[in-house]
Amino acid sequence: MGANSETSKAVVLLSGGMDSCVSAAMARERHGAGNMALLHAGYGQRTEERERRAFEEIADFYTVSPDRRLVVQLDHFRAIGGSALTDAKIAVPENEWGAAGPQGSSIPVTYVPFRNAHFLSVAVSWAEAIGAEAVYIGAVAEDSSGYPDCRAEYYQVFQELVRVGTRPETHIEIRTPVIALTKSEIIRRGIELGAPLHLTWSCYQNEDRACGVCDSCLLRLAAFREARVTDPIPYRVAVSAHS
Repeated sequence: MGANSETSKAVVLLSGGMDSCVSAAMARERHGAGNMALLHAGYGQRTEERERRAFEEIADFYTVSPDRRLVVQLDHFRAIGGSALTDAKIAVPENEWGAAGPQGSSIPVTYVPFRNAHFLSVAVSWAEAIGAEAVYIGAVAEDSSGYPDCRAEYYQVFQELVRVGTRPETHIEIRTPVIALTKSEIIRRGIELGAPLHLTWSCYQNEDRACGVCDSCLLRLAAFREARVTDPIPYRVAVSAHS
């Protein structure tokens, strides 16, 4: 471990996507592999099985033991609906990067209402139970124009909630290590740390080959182009078509 390493435990929210994978790599660098616990939440999303596979493969890559892996099911999101990711009646936009939601809203239909608060609540509960002092989440402010729960101020407010809602002796810091980075910077940082980007999954609607046309695929492809790195995952639509 480096000069800035810690010996405390950390809980890392790992969706299986690129941002959370690099956040896990950064947590590992700071805390060491033996102090990292990985949390994955399924919430009825279209690519739930593929994201779970990515989580397990990344956890295997970092040799995280089974007792330091927690998978939770937040199936109420599917019952709540209101998002193209969880409601089959709402189509995932294609070739409409940043497509607005209903009634002229600036928030995309892929936004899952207040999702990250649910993820963080589980992570903080687990962190307090195992004595972890940090919770990592791969939120990126570059997405904040679409997702209100990806903004830095959101996590500042949640940090205060953690302070008042846990035991007096509990000290858990919410860490957002990639929040100020662009997607291409996240890729470069991941490569520096040897993060397994080839194991990540970002597509909103396919589980075999990424569609290449949803918002998440378009953002990912643009980032790899900007970073001048080849995206290692398979796409149904040729990457060159987006160049």
